Amino acid sequence: MMSFSKVSFLIFILFLLLCKPTFSDLLLTSKELPEIPINFLNFAKKAEVFDWMVGIRRRIHENPELGYEEFETSKLIRQELDKMGIPYKHPVAVTGVLGYIGSGKPPFVAIRADMDALSLQEMVEWDHKSKIPGKMHACGHDAHVAMLLGAAKILQEHRDLVKGTVVLVFQPAEEGGGGAKKMIDAGALENVEAVFGIHSSTFLPVGEVATRSGPLLAGSGFFEAVISGKGGHAAIPQHSVDPILSASNVIVSLQHLVSREADPLDSQVLTVAKFQGGGAFNVIPDSVTIGGTFRAFSRESLVQLKQRIEEVIVGQAAVQRCNATVTFESKDRPFFPPTVNDGGLHKLFQRVAGDMLGTAGVKDMQPLMGSEDFSFYQEIIPGYFFFLGMKDETSEQPVMAHSPHFRIDEGGLPYGAALHASLVVRYLSESQTAAPTYNGYHHDEL
Repeated sequence: MMSFSKVSFLIFILFLLLCKPTFSDLLLTSKELPEIPINFLNFAKKAEVFDWMVGIRRRIHENPELGYEEFETSKLIRQELDKMGIPYKHPVAVTGVLGYIGSGKPPFVAIRADMDALSLQEMVEWDHKSKIPGKMHACGHDAHVAMLLGAAKILQEHRDLVKGTVVLVFQPAEEGGGGAKKMIDAGALENVEAVFGIHSSTFLPVGEVATRSGPLLAGSGFFEAVISGKGGHAAIPQHSVDPILSASNVIVSLQHLVSREADPLDSQVLTVAKFQGGGAFNVIPDSVTIGGTFRAFSRESLVQLKQRIEEVIVGQAAVQRCNATVTFESKDRPFFPPTVNDGGLHKLFQRVAGDMLGTAGVKDMQPLMGSEDFSFYQEIIPGYFFFLGMKDETSEQPVMAHSPHFRIDEGGLPYGAALHASLVVRYLSESQTAAPTYNGYHHDEL
């Protein structure tokens, strides 16, 4: 007579075979994975999907909102998530939104878009020009939101391929407000193992991407100094202590920090971009205010620059018999770390982007001295940031971001949406075969 344990074992095996696929059956095969990026791109290029993304981008472009004021943009995002049946959390960091697609269980991976506009008057004449005087989406954040919503639509339509949970991070205040840091403080990265971000590029044609492993964008900080002397009549300077002369010497001395103290192989920038003092041709003012930015690719270099900036300003002011006070970080101007791409995620990106665009469409790029608050996410977990080709071929010359003449080719939207979706699907699939890694953040399963 067969023992009870053997009977139970046979029943268990029969249950597994007849009632549910095994774990390995749920995983995507090595043949299926390379096909996903092309399939997602074709989906995103469908007329109804493409036109929908273009419509979202243009609605946001017409109604730009500055950092932590993205109320209508956030409302639009939530309305679209509702239509797709995607659950979300709101508000997060004032106007931010966190959407969730998948099982609600580990592994968790995030894709991020920034929402804020700039204080610029748009100079591009077209049907969807900014309707808000003095505000403009001159950095492509409107396209970033449209592409992340496009990725959400792709993933929601292909939920069977999502082997875990994708977190959609719609973030406020990237332009100097440190919105990423506030999103982290609000729990946006709970249980998340990795995060991906896109930035539009007006220098790359549609169908190309550019990025690199390691340092990609510089860390940055701001400084402001008030140099105080003694005002008086310009005709009798001997009775005054001239803060303008003192500030001029300070600025010249600050330039020596990079040219004579920094390692030539360690790229650094120090720029004084603000000089305010006096209001009359014949009056020496009591004080002068100067300010600027400093940038480098390592936290150590930034800390050293910060220390020397203060020492030079205070010391040089004293030489000219003036006093100086220096301030750095503030609530509205946080210190940005360098943007450093994870090496493992770089290999994953090359595979996914190569499958979609071919090796010729995936470009290596040199580091840039610009900064991005995506770096705050990368300080907590592995992150990956890349530039997506959206060059407007009708323009005689590409226009830099933060220009009132900024414009993009909306034909790049399907590529961004499909890359976002493909990266997280590939990441989750490959994570199933690796031991899960957590960052110490935790929330209950959704």
